[in-house]
Amino acid sequence: MSVPRGEDSMLTVSQHLPDAFNRLTRREFVRVGALGAAGLSLVDLLRAQAVSTPAAPRPKSLIYVVLNGGPSHLDMWDLKPHAPLEYRGPFSPIATKLPGVQICEHMPRQAEMMDRFTLVRGVRSVENDHFLSEVYTGLPRTSGKRPAFGSIVSKLAPTQLPLPSYVSLDRATVEQFEYENPHYVGAAHAPFRPFDEALDDLKPASNPQLLEDRKALLSAFDALQRRVDRSLAYGGLDEFQARALTLISSPQVREAFDLSKEDASVLQRYGHKAGKYPHQTVKSILYDWDAKPFVLARRLVEAGVRVVTLRVAAWDHHSAADGDIFFALKGLMPTLDQSLTALFNELTERGLSDDVLVVVLGEFGRTPKISYPGPGREHWADAGCALFFGGGLKMGQVLGATDSRAERSIDGQISFQNIMATIYHVLGLNADVKLPDFNGRPQYLLDDRTPIRELLG
Repeated sequence: MSVPRGEDSMLTVSQHLPDAFNRLTRREFVRVGALGAAGLSLVDLLRAQAVSTPAAPRPKSLIYVVLNGGPSHLDMWDLKPHAPLEYRGPFSPIATKLPGVQICEHMPRQAEMMDRFTLVRGVRSVENDHFLSEVYTGLPRTSGKRPAFGSIVSKLAPTQLPLPSYVSLDRATVEQFEYENPHYVGAAHAPFRPFDEALDDLKPASNPQLLEDRKALLSAFDALQRRVDRSLAYGGLDEFQARALTLISSPQVREAFDLSKEDASVLQRYGHKAGKYPHQTVKSILYDWDAKPFVLARRLVEAGVRVVTLRVAAWDHHSAADGDIFFALKGLMPTLDQSLTALFNELTERGLSDDVLVVVLGEFGRTPKISYPGPGREHWADAGCALFFGGGLKMGQVLGATDSRAERSIDGQISFQNIMATIYHVLGLNADVKLPDFNGRPQYLLDDRTPIRELLG
């Protein structure tokens, strides 16, 4: 017997249940079996975690911070003060804790702790537009529909706790769904997005009777299962529905996503609404800086989530008539500086710096030559920057170097595949493993599976 997924099919099944369950609302019925916004069911999520061993040691986690739109490498971490004026921009470099290393004057907190993270310069991307494929898979679009790296982690090395393995703190667009997509590793490994109905699923039942109704509903499913064929749609209902009910009622899960548990001083430390930044191309539209995703990411990895991704602000500063990249960066850099360093410091203070890797990057860099009207900078795939913190990697170094105008790397070549291979290494995945694609052909996780050796120590 084949049963379609979705809200209507859930109601069809409910027609076979005893009258005692009629007081369950349509919404409550769906919430027992679905996480909502992401279309990722608790049952599927827990099925993906079924092979975990409870006694295994705590695995490492990742916070993946994407500077949405492509940050300007030569205005932030790779300044060229001796380049011609039409390249170098108006900002001055300042010294850091690492001798001979300078970054932008508007990021003094990072400068003060440069010896505690690693800066990679000259990162080369293949794509030169906002396709996001390399960002979430390590591979360009020409490699076909590949699973997001978080989905691969969820598939091959899930958390052992009653938590999602992969959480995205970005409200998905169609584009985002395409590249934070599990594809052929299966829908059970899609990211959990804690918004709207999906987050409501983690709330406790509003009254004890409702929770009892949910338990009774589970028993009815068990009885129904004995009357139908064990098709894929019904496989594992007994075990995984029971565990899904446990997850829904788990204080550990609810508290991990509950920012109200944080003191207001913590949000202040991260710089929540500490400044305003403009729309990426319209100078007159201003947004409050939102530091909450940084705090929530820390809470989630501390609780045991393996991969947390977040996209931060708007860094796509072109030569629009009402745009000004330098006006925008003067608002963005100090707030990013505060949020990032607060995250680094909190992970250290909580004893998590070896257990949690933080990676900060964008899709690409910006054109070294300033464009007008604006001023602005366009997309530039030949050079960008990335930051690494923690994860047991070797910190306190700068890897790579670019030429006198920050146009191209002159010291080796680091790609998104090398970054992704480093992430897999930290998270304990064997990058040489193969997974069958939609056609059953085995595919490596990456074509270039070489991690950044200097980070490994």
